[in-house]
Amino acid sequence: MKKQYLWMLLLPVFFSVVYLKAAPEKQSVAISKSVAADKIDFVENDWNAAVKKASAQKKYIFVDCYATWCGPCKMLKLQTFNNKKVADFFNKNFVNISIDMEKGQGPQLAELWKIQAYPTLIIFDENAKPVLGTMGFMKADDLMRFAEQALAKKN
Repeated sequence: MKKQYLWMLLLPVFFSVVYLKAAPEKQSVAISKSVAADKIDFVENDWNAAVKKASAQKKYIFVDCYATWCGPCKMLKLQTFNNKKVADFFNKNFVNISIDMEKGQGPQLAELWKIQAYPTLIIFDENAKPVLGTMGFMKADDLMRFAEQALAKKN
């Protein structure tokens, strides 16, 4: 009787663990497919490539300085950068680059740019000179105002 009771307790736990382990994978696939066309297109971790591309296209550079452990950085990526209006505007007007500031070129750039917190968002001109910067999470409308303010300095 005790064995049957033990199995009755353990079986739901087993199925819950199996379900929870499988469910996030299915959800993340569905999420990534639904927002793939509505996100900012970033060059990943290659500052030199972004500068070269911006110079050739005569566009400003939008830099997302992040760390993998940073909660507000993750919120920016999931919410703000996946907003269709934001994505359309940034993909049209900027060369966008996302840099993990703790890997590759990141630590050197963090020191050069004097990064103090994450996320830090910086807009550079096509010659890699800083135009405008800010720190912290931003909602879509706030990010749009930030970008428009930087572009206004271009004219």
